[in-house]
Amino acid sequence: MSEGAPALLEMRGIVKSFPGVRALRGVDLTLAGGEVLALLGENGAGKSTLMRILGGAQQPDSGTIRLSGREVDLRTPHDAQRAGVAVIYQEFNLVPALTAAENIFLGRELSRFGFVARREQKRRARELFRRIGAEIHPDALCRDLSIAQQQMVEIAKALAFEARILVMDEPSAALTVHEVERLYAIIRDLKSHGIGIIYISHRLEEIFAVCDRVTVLRDGANAGESPVAEISRGGLIRLMVGRELTDEFPKRDTVRGEVRFEVRGLSRGRAVRDVSFDVRRGEVLAITGLIGAGRTEAMRAIFGADIPDAGKVSLDGRALSVGSPRDAIRAGIGFLTEDRKGQGLVLAHSVCQNFGLPNLGWLSRFGFVRRGVERDAFAQKIDSLRIKVPNQETVAGNLSGGNQQKVVLAKWLARQCDVLIFDEPTRGVDVGAKYEIYQLINELAGQGKAIVIVSSELPEVLGMADRIVVMHEGRITGEIDDPSHATQEQIMELAVA
Repeated sequence: MSEGAPALLEMRGIVKSFPGVRALRGVDLTLAGGEVLALLGENGAGKSTLMRILGGAQQPDSGTIRLSGREVDLRTPHDAQRAGVAVIYQEFNLVPALTAAENIFLGRELSRFGFVARREQKRRARELFRRIGAEIHPDALCRDLSIAQQQMVEIAKALAFEARILVMDEPSAALTVHEVERLYAIIRDLKSHGIGIIYISHRLEEIFAVCDRVTVLRDGANAGESPVAEISRGGLIRLMVGRELTDEFPKRDTVRGEVRFEVRGLSRGRAVRDVSFDVRRGEVLAITGLIGAGRTEAMRAIFGADIPDAGKVSLDGRALSVGSPRDAIRAGIGFLTEDRKGQGLVLAHSVCQNFGLPNLGWLSRFGFVRRGVERDAFAQKIDSLRIKVPNQETVAGNLSGGNQQKVVLAKWLARQCDVLIFDEPTRGVDVGAKYEIYQLINELAGQGKAIVIVSSELPEVLGMADRIVVMHEGRITGEIDDPSHATQEQIMELAVA
């Protein structure tokens, strides 16, 4: 931005309240053309609310928004689009049954003589995909595309209406290492064309790889900002959580006992092929590998969500017959799915109802749920897990990602499971909430439970695991017994074996 020229975007004094919650307390944010601004903060800090206001999905109670020095009133998402603002949310806004080209031009179709100009839309879609280096056929249905390809469709959609400001919310959450590098290249290209990008991520290494400046929110207010080149990782964490975290991965004295949980010869089609491992009492076993390696598929088969073709599972030397998730729960296995919104929670129900779902057996009497017992039990988990929720009747879909994850944790902890499987336990969770989840995992291991963590984040794997199992194309390709002396490179070698 040239000296004296107005910023591409200025948000000043943005205030927004919801019933019982003041989400934003006079937040300021500026963005220059050709700049990548990192917007950071803990879950519930106000990032998503601020971006929904910028995207026209919500209106502020007070405050102003200026684009290139001109004040604007963004009352609807269409207003924002017309003003050149595009928001790519963590959950993509695509219609699965429509083609890539149809999604790109949805709501503003190209027409000729009153008819949709499908041939022209396909031609434009090809040009857009060529520009961002995406190999996607315009006629491909979005439901058949990978997560990375769907993201490319979202970016192409933003470019189609010549967005000047692009908001990316957790853009790398479900991408492979190669796909993340491709995303970075696209961001640099967009930046070179003067597009301003707001980049929201809880993966701090990405901030240093791709961003120019960082703005941090805490408790709905500005906590600080800095050029990325002038702040350290520790400094970012301090701004985000308001305190010093001397170690991102809390240490514990590992006392591993006898084998508690065994999996032998687990197979399901080509996704899971002859997988065998065990977990000892008090041990944290990490299972990692590239996306598509079969990690989640193996865990779903163990939990009875998918029926395996072969394999045996045993707990404390006793063979288990698991034909459904209900069987697994009764046997003492808890599974925190990677898709907390789609599979871990009923978003339209209250947080208390979600807590009660896997615990109805002991919460009910004579076929009726004892609401008082349910509320008292959940209140204890709210306190112990520090869940930020206005009240127990709050709809689960209204919570931040980190607090949603804590509600999922709460319901499984109430089951007193002997085996806990955490599939991507900190995906989309801020650094402060991550630390709390890590502490909880350590506490559970200290109680003698068998813990399995499935994670794509190699620092998390190395920092938390007592032992690491690596998968590739449905098979186990290696095991690391001493993570304290292992490197990310060693894991990657096994992951691509």
